[in-house]
Parts: sequence; C-alpha cells; structure tokens
Amino acid sequence: MAVEVPTPTGPARPDLRIVSTRIYRGPNVWSYQQAIHLVVDLGSLEMYPTVALPGFTDRLLEAVPGLDRHTCSLGRRGGFVERLREGTWLGHVAEHVALQLQTLAGHDQRRGKTRGVRGRPGRYNVIYGYTDETVGVAAGRLAVSLVNHLVEPADGFDVEAEFNAFLRAAERASFGPSTAAILEEAASRDIPFIRLNSASLVQLGQGVHAQRIRATMTSKTSALAVDIACDKDLTTTLLASAGLPVPRQESVRTAEAAVAAARRIGFPVVLKPLDGNHGRGVCLDLRSDAEVEKAFSTARSETRRGIVVVESFVTGRDYRCLIVGGRMQAIAERVPAHVVGDGTSTVAELVELTNADPRRGVGHEKVLTRITVDETAEEVLAGQGHSLHSVPAEGEMVKLALTGNMSTGGISIDRTFDAHPDNVEIAEEAARLVGLDVAGIDFICPDITFPVRETGGAICEVNAAPGFRMHTHPTVGEPQFIAKPVVDLLFPPGATSRVPIVAVTGTNGKTTTARMIAHIFKGLGRKVGMTSTDGVVIDERLVIKADASGPRSARMVLQNPRVDFAVMEVARGGILREGLGYDRNDIAVVTNVAPDHLGMQGIDTLRQLADVKAVIVEAVPRDGFAVLNADDVNVRTMRRRCSGGVVWFSMSPPGSEVREFVDDYCRRGGRAVVLDPSDKGDMIVINHGRRSIQLAWTHLLPSTFGGAARFNVANAMAATGAAFAAGAPLHDIRQGLRTFATTYYLSPGRLNLVRVDNADVFLDYCHNAAGMRELGSFVDRYADQKAGTAELGRASRIGMIGAAGDRRDDDMRELGAVAAEHFDVIVVREDMRLRGRRRGETAELVAQGARSRMGQGARCRQVDVVLDELEATRSVLARANPGDLVVLCVDNHALVAAELEDRTKSAQAGSRAGTAISDPDLDPADLTESAAAEGAEATTEAFATAGVDRVTGDDGAA
Repeated sequence: MAVEVPTPTGPARPDLRIVSTRIYRGPNVWSYQQAIHLVVDLGSLEMYPTVALPGFTDRLLEAVPGLDRHTCSLGRRGGFVERLREGTWLGHVAEHVALQLQTLAGHDQRRGKTRGVRGRPGRYNVIYGYTDETVGVAAGRLAVSLVNHLVEPADGFDVEAEFNAFLRAAERASFGPSTAAILEEAASRDIPFIRLNSASLVQLGQGVHAQRIRATMTSKTSALAVDIACDKDLTTTLLASAGLPVPRQESVRTAEAAVAAARRIGFPVVLKPLDGNHGRGVCLDLRSDAEVEKAFSTARSETRRGIVVVESFVTGRDYRCLIVGGRMQAIAERVPAHVVGDGTSTVAELVELTNADPRRGVGHEKVLTRITVDETAEEVLAGQGHSLHSVPAEGEMVKLALTGNMSTGGISIDRTFDAHPDNVEIAEEAARLVGLDVAGIDFICPDITFPVRETGGAICEVNAAPGFRMHTHPTVGEPQFIAKPVVDLLFPPGATSRVPIVAVTGTNGKTTTARMIAHIFKGLGRKVGMTSTDGVVIDERLVIKADASGPRSARMVLQNPRVDFAVMEVARGGILREGLGYDRNDIAVVTNVAPDHLGMQGIDTLRQLADVKAVIVEAVPRDGFAVLNADDVNVRTMRRRCSGGVVWFSMSPPGSEVREFVDDYCRRGGRAVVLDPSDKGDMIVINHGRRSIQLAWTHLLPSTFGGAARFNVANAMAATGAAFAAGAPLHDIRQGLRTFATTYYLSPGRLNLVRVDNADVFLDYCHNAAGMRELGSFVDRYADQKAGTAELGRASRIGMIGAAGDRRDDDMRELGAVAAEHFDVIVVREDMRLRGRRRGETAELVAQGARSRMGQGARCRQVDVVLDELEATRSVLARANPGDLVVLCVDNHALVAAELEDRTKSAQAGSRAGTAISDPDLDPADLTESAAAEGAEATTEAFATAGVDRVTGDDGAA
C-alpha cells in the first residue's frame, strides 16, 4: 500500500543522523536476541519518503547488492523493494542497509525493525541484529552515510572505498573461520559462548562447565605439546625417534651456518623459522649458497628466538592432515596461489580475473583470499621465467607463491577419503607423539593415496592451532564438518554446558529475594554466584562492591569457574541500557511493579515499566518457569509472555478473587505458593496440582520479625516458588528460610536491626513511596507487637528518609507524605550523588510532602532537613530515647553501619567502665585497658547478632 506523501517545505537535504547508539548483548525490550539500537533523526527527510526521491531506489539497489532479496514485512522475496517503490521512510531504509552490509561482510543477519520515537516526529528507533557488535555498529554508521550520499552525492565520499574499508574493519574484528566454525557448532548444540577479548579467546559454556578456545586451541590443549610443536627441531627429533618419515634438518643462527648446513644436508633445501606459523618466512627449493644466504634473513625475521631451520627439500604435493582427539578428521591438498594462462592475458590481468571470483575476499572474509602481488610474488614469477607482464601459454600454471597457505591466496582440494590407511596412521601417530588434541600434520609426498614409506615423502611440520578453512570450505570437493569432533572433546554428548540461572526483578524486594534464593541453594552445597545492587558475590564472598544488577556483572558471574548456580538481580536500568547479560534464564521472578524510575529513559507509565521488567519472563525457555506475584495486576499479565510454566505466589486470603484464580490454576495442574491464615498464624503453603504442602509459619521466619514484615513474607514466598521450580527439596527450602535473617552479614542494608542505647534501630534501603508504605506498615505492626512492653509502650518513632535525585518531583513529595503517616519525627537527608539536582533540592521536595500531611491526621509532628547522611544519622540518634523505634533509610549503608558500631562500642565501653569504677580492688592504671577490651568484646557480640561484622566502611558481606 503506497504511503501518503507529505508536502515538502524545502529541498531534500542529507539530514539523516544518528542521535544515540545502544548495544543490547542479550534479550531486551525490542528483541529476544542481541541487537543494536540506533535513534536516528531524519531532519528535513521526514518529508521525503523514498517515493518522493526520484531515482533513489534504483541507486540504492545498485549500491548495495542483495537488498532485492529482503522480504521485509511482506514476508516474500523482494518485499523490501516493493516497500521502496510504494514509499517508506529513510530510517527503515537504513535498517535494511545495515543488515545487508553485515551480510556482505560474512555476518548473515535478517532481524530488524524500525519504529517511530513516541512524541518526537522525525525520530526513529532503528533496531537490527548483529553477530559482532563492532561490525554491527560500523554497519549502522556506514548505512546512514550511504543513505545521505544517495539523497545528495557528497564530495569526498567514495562508496567503493568506504565499503572496502568497512570490510577490512569487519575482517579485523570478526572471528576467523576456524573459531567461527566451532562457535556455529556450539550454537547448534545450544552451548552459550562469551567473547573474552577482541581476538579469538572465547568461553564456551557457563560457570563450572565452561571451556575455552583460542582459534583451534582448547582448554584440553597441553601447553607442553604447543611448546614442542613450536620447536620444529625438537618436533622432527621426536618424530624421527619413533620411526616416522621426516626430512633431514639442522638449526642455525647465522647465514654462514645455514650455508654450511645446506651443504651437509644436500641441495635443494628449505629454510624456515624455528617457531613460525602460517607459512610466514618459509623459503623453498633453495639450490645454491647465494639463495640460502638471501633466504636466511627472510626466515630470521619471522622467528622470535633467532633460530632458523635448514631441512632437505622434499618434493611432492602439499597435504594437510587434521587430527582431532587422536583421530584423522580431514585431509586437504593445498595448492599455492597461481593463475592459469589463456594465451592472451598477462599475469597481472590473470591475477585480476582470479581475484574477481566472488569466493575471494580480504583476509578471512570469504572462503578464499585474494592473491596479493608483492615482491615475493614477483621473485616467484622470475624463478619461473615470467613477470607480471608476461603472457603465459594457454593451460600453463604460473605460481605466485611457493607455499600452499590459504592466507596467501592458495586453494584447497578435499582428499579426506582418498588417503591411504598407512598415511592416516602415520599422521595420527605424529599427533599423539607431540601430544596435541587438535593438530595439523603437513605431509609432502607424491600422492596421498599411496603409502609414503614406499613412494617417498615426509612429515615436514606439526602445527598447533591448525586452520579449518581449507577443510570447511574447500575449493574443490566436499566440506568436512570438523568442528563437531572439537566440540565433542570439550562437551561429550550428554554433557552439561549451562548453569541454572534465576533472574529476579521488581520495583521492591528483589535484592532480599535474590539473597534468600542464594541462601537456600548455598545450604544445598551449591557454589552460588549472585549479582545485586550491593555487588557481585561468589560463594558468599563479595568480590566486587558496586551496583552490580546489570548485564556486565551477570557475565562476570557466568565466567567464574566455581559457580554452579547463578542468581541474578536484574534492574530496569541494565535492561534498558544493554539488555540481559545472557541469552536466557531458567527461572524468572518478578516481585512487583510500582511507580519508581518513571519519567526516565522513555518510561513514563507503569505499563511501560512492566514491559521492561517482563524481559526476564520472555527469556524463560519452554522447560523453565516464571514466578509471578498474582496480587499485582501488572505482574499477573506477564504470564502471556512466558514460554515456560508459571508459579504464582499470592498473599490474598482464601475466597478472594485473586486466590480463586490461583487455586483454579493449581487444580489444572499448576503450581503456586499461597498464604493460609489460622488461629496460630499464617502458614506458607505450596500447592502443586491438587496437592498442598505446608512449608513454614511466617512468624517463625527470622526475616519477618514475628510476621510483622509482610513484605519479607512476600519475598520469602517468591524465593520459595523459585527454589521449588528449580528442584530444591522442601526440607532444604524450609531450612533456608528458617536460617535466613536480615542481619548485616546476610542482607546488608535491608531491615537490619541494631540496638543502640536501648533503642531499636533499623537500617533499610527504602527509597520510594511504594516501599515506604510497606516499611510503614511494618513499623506499625512491630510497634503493636511491643505495645505492652516497657520498651515501646510509649515510644516515639523517628525516621530518616531520602530520595534519589533522578525521580520525579511528585514521587519525592509522595515519599515524604507516606512517611508522615508512620513516623512522629522525620529527618530528611540527601544522597551524595545529586543526579542533576542542585544541593538541597531533593531533600526539600521530600520535606514538602511530609509537611503537607502535618495537621491532616498524619502521625508526623516534626520534619527537619539535614543534608549530609552521616550528620542526619547522628541527628536522629541524638533525638532517640531508650525504647524508641528508629528507622534509617540509607543510601550508603556501610557508612551508617560503621557509625552505629562506633556508637554501640562507646556505650558498651562506658557501661563497663562505670562498673569498674565501683570496684575498690581495681587498679586505676588498668581501667582504660580493661574497659576497652571488655567493651570491644561486647560490641563485637552485639553487632554479630545484628549482622555487622566489624564494619569499617566496606560491605559486611565479605
């Protein structure tokens, strides 16, 4: 259907530009797979769809071959061309060009979409898939430049030069053909991989199951075997000692010694570097002292050890035998770069014709490499009596290189099924002698189909990390799928390559829920890797202290070789910035969706926020589970996005609408974690089909403070659902919940209780209105529990609160208003990071909200502002009397915990000192030392109970 052409207000100008670039490295809000997200601005081109640009479509199809095969939204070959003819906007065109440029660079990509930016006419979200992120970003930039050039040709923009530069950059950034073949095989088996550097070091698998490759070297490759293979003299000695056919050779360090060795061995000879590879520095068929002297410098330049090998020149054809795991997997005959005369064309013209073969490209870009004419090639031509201007006779083969390496323009002929069994046995024995798991054995012999012991020939080299391209993409013959046995070495059939991943997200409660899940599986003996807003924890040890709820931290956990179970706290910001740090999670837990972070990064409504958090639900495979909060309507609708099963958790009472929905789901075979009230309290119950299993009383779980912390009841139910879905035994789930306390050691900054001067002081990270409602309800229930005691019967409630500066003004005011309902005195602090606000602005907005409720039936009677967090803490503690209830909503919990420790230590030391003074037998000289020692001991005991383990400003979860 043709688009309506808007009325232009001026001439079309090349205004298309990239506003921002994001790289999603896993499932994201736009795609289930990794993608690049460009925000582009069309400028004046918003008024010019393709149908309004005369000749644009034809110029585009000529400049970018292959676009005519794109199906686009029409779903048929040529569909994109139809869209171009009907009229489509240039952001959409840039998407298709970026995809096709990657395909032309050897990265087949077909996934993409273009959508307008809401509320910003002329701006578009351009999303497309990629294989290598560097290549993908470069393709997007070139696509935009090319589209602008086709709108209005730009001086100095050479399409062919830019395209060739892009191909060269793609070749440098991309995996080589050998690594790519292994990764394709791994992907076909659902083995995940992570690129560890900009070269070819790659991790296959996750955590404890991980293996590594670098090109064709693997985790199983012996370093000793590689050293032996790199020492050509030692390799030849070992093979000769086993009776295998090898050429005579000597190692030399000078040109004079090379000449003398050549005379002893007998001409013709070969010179090559002792530790070279890829045929670099190899000089063949040297027949005189002068040729040896000249070749010595060439070979010497390619060796790091300054040693050159002189060996007898074995005549015959060049064969590469690939041995994997001690078995021959492929054999290729290598033919040096050459041209075949036609009787009319010069050598230079023949080279140009040969390089025009579409199978040839730059470097390893394609299955063949273009022939390069350099000084060495001209010398080879001269040795055959030719030059670049010679006209070879018809049918005459003219070599441009002496070695048959593919990287110099050679070709390969598959001979896997032609080799004589004796030759195969010799090659396998050579690999075993050197000790390589993956080896390339270079044979020189007249014909591989006859035994070399009879026809003559020798093993001239044993290669570690041999290239696969000649076998996977032979010029002549059938390709051999040699990556399969390599992956079999690393992951035998049936072996596990993944660790279970539990992803936890939600507005509130996700950190505590993640810690509960990790605690349960730690009790099962698992080595748990966990990411959270406090850092990266590996087997209960904090290894990185930072906000680690993003994708980079997730990859860090999956790279750790100790981890056999992963729990990932997933934050909204990380999903929007980079997507998930992995391709899928076995279990997704969504605690709730509440108004927080709205008005940021294009997320303005709860529905949009829920869409972001639903990414982890969409990343659940068919055999996985999503653990969803049935009480939250925004979470409940996520069930439609889950490919696997759903485990509901709900605190709704029996008979309620939500509970009826959950019970009906279970009657149909589903799973749920529910709360059943009784006279004794609330029982957490697991329903599976028609079976009901009582798990634990909520008031007996330490994290709930006798059932008062209802939000931790919900967190415990979410953790129960995740552990049950992951296969944890019920008694281990029960034990994990009963031993998880919100101490500073297990859950720093999350409802940590510390006794300071006989006041109950809680440390918490609450920072939004929804969280404050739950925290306020806890304060009310906790105070009610203590109402009959001398401790809190007439206690005041003092709260220190604060909000992040990037929240909306109304959200900050609402936080203060909610807090005013539950605290008598409020002290408003401010985060150290102002996030774009002026100093004091955030605190004033929160204070406005609290003051607006004073005299309106709210509990609050006093609101003060103390901006510095530590000073605000001291101000609150100075106001507290014995028996008061203090809640500190902190930003830097370690700093505040250290202050509480110092206070407790001082109080305990003072108490001990007062007792000592009343003892007439105590020497005054011993007073200070005795009081300090006893006070320190008491302090350590008090904070161990509270979970603070000698806090000194760093995380207690060490």
